[in-house]
Amino acid sequence: MADYLIPILPLLLGWGADLLFGDPVRFPHPIVWFGKLISFCEHRLNHGRHRKLKGALMGIGLVLLIYGLTFYLLRLCGSLHISVKVAVEAVLIFYCLAGTTLIREVREVFRAVDRSLEEGRVQVGRIVGRDTSELSAQEIRTAALETLAENLSDGVIAPLFWYALLGVPGMMAYKMVNTLDSMVGYHSERYLQFGCIPARVDDVANYIPARLTALLMILVAGRLDLWKFVWKYGPQHASPNSGYPESALAGILNCRFGGPHYYFGELFDKPYIGTNPRELTTADMQVAVRVNRWAEVAMVVLVFLFVNFCA
Repeated sequence: MADYLIPILPLLLGWGADLLFGDPVRFPHPIVWFGKLISFCEHRLNHGRHRKLKGALMGIGLVLLIYGLTFYLLRLCGSLHISVKVAVEAVLIFYCLAGTTLIREVREVFRAVDRSLEEGRVQVGRIVGRDTSELSAQEIRTAALETLAENLSDGVIAPLFWYALLGVPGMMAYKMVNTLDSMVGYHSERYLQFGCIPARVDDVANYIPARLTALLMILVAGRLDLWKFVWKYGPQHASPNSGYPESALAGILNCRFGGPHYYFGELFDKPYIGTNPRELTTADMQVAVRVNRWAEVAMVVLVFLFVNFCA
């Protein structure tokens, strides 16, 4: 095999496995273990005084722990044989990417809501954190596409970005950052103080990837003219990052995202992204999936070029 392929081989294998299989249902998943570890720490620390400090120490400590363990594991594998290290890296990359599974879930949401409103509400509840019990068909489809755009950043582009900068240990550390935010980064009474620092760390980790995601989306869609649209609506989102990929997709589809949603019984009035409140269809979902896939390909090519340039 050509020498220039060796540094990128684990990525090609891991990404290819995600394209073919998605998240493995019947195999242990490191992100599940991350969640259990976070839950264990949160239940023991999130009470009493100094919750913000305890949340910060937990978050930073877990991120450093995962980086260190992954670094040590790969160093150990490298001392055995290069093929062992490549195989382990490929498996870890496979676990870190979440593009295919979310696309499958979004497709199922559109199929379910076409069958019945109640099926759509149940199905979209698998991939969003908001209360879905009162959502209309339009709101279900909107929620699914918003999640698809956000997940392209969090589940694909950002892990690949940190892989390019810090290798597989950096990729795994990013997944811990992202898991922390998804579990304790809420503005609810329980997590407001404890999850403050983990949420801010996630914001920093996703700052460049979110904007890169939006750029890749409008590039592969052939709509560079949408950058002004993205720059207008992206900063209006409650999240400093999620608004960029969401506004890119809203611009590509010429639709409207955002609006009021209930999370854990509390109403959050998110700003609207776009001005066209038209009905979304299965054809829109297919366009969104196609944009996601080509943005993935573009990012893998960029990482390939970057890694080989630095090798």
